[in-house]
Amino acid sequence: MKKLIVLFLMALSSQGWSQKLESMVFREKTYDFGNVVEGKGIVDHEFVFTNTSGLPVKILSVQPSCGCTTPEWSRNSVLQGKTGFIKASFDPRGRPGYFNKSLTVVTDQDPNPIILQIKGVVKTQVATEKIDFSVSLGNLLFTSKSFNFDKVYINKEPVQKTFPIMNAGTAPIELVKALGPAYLKVEMPLVIGPKAKGVIKVTYDPKKKNQFGFASDNIQINTNDPGFEVKLIPVYATIEEFYAVPSLEEAKKGPILVIKEPIVDLGRFRQGENIDKVVLIVNAGKKTLLIKAIQGNCACIVAEVDKKSIFPGDSTHVKISFKPQNRSGTQMKAVTIYSNDPLNSVQRINVQAYVED
Repeated sequence: MKKLIVLFLMALSSQGWSQKLESMVFREKTYDFGNVVEGKGIVDHEFVFTNTSGLPVKILSVQPSCGCTTPEWSRNSVLQGKTGFIKASFDPRGRPGYFNKSLTVVTDQDPNPIILQIKGVVKTQVATEKIDFSVSLGNLLFTSKSFNFDKVYINKEPVQKTFPIMNAGTAPIELVKALGPAYLKVEMPLVIGPKAKGVIKVTYDPKKKNQFGFASDNIQINTNDPGFEVKLIPVYATIEEFYAVPSLEEAKKGPILVIKEPIVDLGRFRQGENIDKVVLIVNAGKKTLLIKAIQGNCACIVAEVDKKSIFPGDSTHVKISFKPQNRSGTQMKAVTIYSNDPLNSVQRINVQAYVED
């Protein structure tokens, strides 16, 4: 009798976890346009999804958060295993500066809406060198204070980006040497003449970096620029593992990471106190779940997982430790978990608290 009760409870538990699976699996739910030139008009992006629910899915409505965003979407029902789209068109005219807009998607399969986001920076198109090259390191000008690679994948080929530079001085600048870690390869001109432009090419090899999550490094460029011979440039990237969107059958057979408490409220506490919280995570899939990395988005928050290999149906705990470190007021932080869940390889635990003075 006890065995039957246990089996019944396990069945209920398995059904509960399966209900947490999304019926529409997106490759990304947030898209960053980067810099958008106001004078070039409307920009758009398609969010492509796969129906993994086992039933046809129909999009009932897509509601933008602003009149500047116009949505389009697949109007017919999307059959199981097939793909559909939601297109967001953003009009930057009269909206200079940073933007972050959302699309609320309602379907006939889930009472909970899906939230998609687009973001970027609208820039006025003024063709002057002063605006284009706004960062000065001595006489050598850059378009940004850092070399930003955004998202790179540890299981794909190295990524190369080009960064423009300009010599604002009256004498040639020799670029003598570039120093940096082995996973950053730098190519640059030997000399930049007065008022001349050039480019620095940087190749980022995330496989050699061998780290998940946000990564910060530096490249040192030695020059003969008087008084500013050494130029130190930060390099930023977010390293993830790439997974192609699986078919319905593949999704059923893979590992599934389920966070029992994706939003954690630590409540109110005073300066000097350190608060710990334990969150349960479960493998609701049929293959072993591997925790590749776990990372807080601030030095004030540290997260550790009991075990990194979780068998199907098994669970483990994430211990989150928050140290205010002279912070006060409302705190909104996050812990990111990187795993081999092919549907959601990157998931977050959002942590909120209020620190009293």
